[in-house]
Amino acid sequence: MIENSDNTERAVRAKSRDMSESSLGIEEISMKIIESEIGTHGYSELQWNVVRRVIHATADFDFAKPDKNEIIFSANAIENAFEAFRKKRHIVVDVDMVQSGINKKSVAKIGNSLVCNISNKEVIDISKNENKTRSTVAMRYSSKEIDGGIVVIGNAPTALYEVIKMINENAVIPALVIGIPVGFVSAAESKSELSTTNVEFITNIGRKGGSPAASSIINALMLLYISNLN
Repeated sequence: MIENSDNTERAVRAKSRDMSESSLGIEEISMKIIESEIGTHGYSELQWNVVRRVIHATADFDFAKPDKNEIIFSANAIENAFEAFRKKRHIVVDVDMVQSGINKKSVAKIGNSLVCNISNKEVIDISKNENKTRSTVAMRYSSKEIDGGIVVIGNAPTALYEVIKMINENAVIPALVIGIPVGFVSAAESKSELSTTNVEFITNIGRKGGSPAASSIINALMLLYISNLN
């Protein structure tokens, strides 16, 4: 019985290893397909690593097309992200779905902490009492962590508008705002307004965006930072 148990355990480990190697192979092939289909582009090497990761997560090539939903970087967006990682600043997200998509191993390796207050009881109560969206209240509630930190918004334009409002009030100065909310109402407009602020940002043109795109951006930035440490 013990021998059979050992054989079963070895088989499970071997299968797990094969699946892991297979997954790595699939990702590598996917990246080559993306490179082939996009061809030439105007991104720097670091920027392209981020954009390519978004395309890989969404299977949407429009994120790299200037006439579609191109991802846009402010001048020092990536450098500011790296500095925030180095200082172990907070990463504040708008919704649970964005938080779920962020690589927790990378967060732990860098030493940052994730903050998502959308389901916080106080936030819910304030939202009801003041007749505001939870995403709006959650951003204001997280102002201490936002100041000097990284904001990642993939769902709610109202969250992005609130962050912009706090920036314009000089209440917060985030190291970086990743603003890529999705939707037909205010998504494109909020992203356009973000690009006029005096903080570093990563955003995109138009209605497309979403939690997978937002989390893939911060994941790509963390991977780039970790690779530079090694």
